[in-house]
Amino acid sequence: MRPITLLFLSLLLSAPCAASPGARWRQGWDLNGSAALPASTSVTHFASLRLQAREGGHAVIVRNLLAGPVQVQLRGLDTPQATQLLAGGEERTLAWLPAAGASARLLLDAVPGDPAARPDDTLYQLPFQGDHIRVSQAFEGRFSHTDAQNRHAVDFPLAEGTPVLAARAGRVMQVIEDSPEQGCLIRVLHSDGSMGLYAHLQSGGLRVRPGQRVEAGQLLAASGNTGRSNGPHLHFAVQANTGLALTSLPFRMNSARGELHFPRQIP
Repeated sequence: MRPITLLFLSLLLSAPCAASPGARWRQGWDLNGSAALPASTSVTHFASLRLQAREGGHAVIVRNLLAGPVQVQLRGLDTPQATQLLAGGEERTLAWLPAAGASARLLLDAVPGDPAARPDDTLYQLPFQGDHIRVSQAFEGRFSHTDAQNRHAVDFPLAEGTPVLAARAGRVMQVIEDSPEQGCLIRVLHSDGSMGLYAHLQSGGLRVRPGQRVEAGQLLAASGNTGRSNGPHLHFAVQANTGLALTSLPFRMNSARGELHFPRQIP
């Protein structure tokens, strides 16, 4: 699987004038210039950023779109902004832009997960049933498991429609059906703050919703071949926010035949 685009949102703010009471946003993340967003609004898969007109200027408001924590940081203002952690669904004003102010370029970093979390050493369950287990790419796979987000991911070749099961109990944090890189995906938040990522799932085969509690072994979706995939497979990773950075973690996994031992590299 190819790496996800880092969760980075670039926004251009033009100073308001008498003929245009609202500022207009443009962004380059996710849309690739193929679609326009409403004035004063921009959205990623993790957070939405909007301007709210108020007397004397605009409030810069961020909303967490996930059912779990997201760390955000607004940059580009004269006064540096500290990172902030938004709870699932939380909306917060991050800054105030006076109408008389100069034009500004704002940057919003948004990364899922709590950087204060301390993931534990848990034995994960195999995320599908079957005695025949194949791995097409494991830890540090040379094809696409080379960046921090995917370095410790594992790709399991599975026929499309194979039931995908939760490898660990948790709460569904994110459900997406249109990721350009990972296709349909599910992110599950675990009790220790780590996150299980299940990607390249079958379109229309998702069986859970954000905020839903799931137990280990529970049906999540059907495997597929969506996103940038070279063949039907399940991409599984355990990730953590390491401080405005999404990092994959080494993990242990059990099967009916005992604990799996993933190769470090597959040519």
